Amino acid sequence: MKKVYADAAAALEGLTFDGMTVMAGGFGLCGIPENLILALRDSGVKDLTVISNNAGVDDFGLGLLLHTRQIRKMVSSYVGENKTFEKQYLSGELELEFNPQGTLAERIRAGGAGIPAFYTKTGVGTLVAEGKEHKDFDGETYVMETGLKADLSIIKAWKGDSEGNLVFRKTARNFNPMMATAGKVTIAEVEEIVPVGSLDPDHIHTPGIFVQRIIKGEHEKRIEQRTVRAA
Repeated sequence: MKKVYADAAAALEGLTFDGMTVMAGGFGLCGIPENLILALRDSGVKDLTVISNNAGVDDFGLGLLLHTRQIRKMVSSYVGENKTFEKQYLSGELELEFNPQGTLAERIRAGGAGIPAFYTKTGVGTLVAEGKEHKDFDGETYVMETGLKADLSIIKAWKGDSEGNLVFRKTARNFNPMMATAGKVTIAEVEEIVPVGSLDPDHIHTPGIFVQRIIKGEHEKRIEQRTVRAA
């Protein structure tokens, strides 16, 4: 099966529908699938449930989909950098399922591993545990969390080959490998597509069996928070 597509729009063809669930890799603006997010916006698909650590910033990343009101619900762990997110949530336009960050990561990993639910101590006694099943193990109370899956996972990697084998670079790895396993279809955008066999098998983070489509993108790599130090 040919996995390499000409661009993000071509890679999304036939996969999008209103009301779908999308996992989007990245942490802030680090390791986000910039081109695929833009193509989602341009596709006009709406009523999305998006599973992502956060929603980028107002004018970049997933913030673009919030601006066009294509997202109905966010499943996230951090929402502090996006004023559009805040405004839509407080006005009741946007639904939010809030997760501790480690719980979100494990829910995604569990979904990709075929684990429907698990118990964790994180969140017990707080708002995030309300309405969820609790159970005691060895005298400690745990809350049940469900695994997460998506109709589509869009992820960003550093290098990939035409079979979809991926290598991530440093902290841009973040949520991307887990999300690659948890989508019915996974599209990866990469900075470089290399010949099959040129990647050291020991260095491959995501095997190509998890990736159905791949594109080479042009990436702005915007800095989310620029800080300087006094001389």
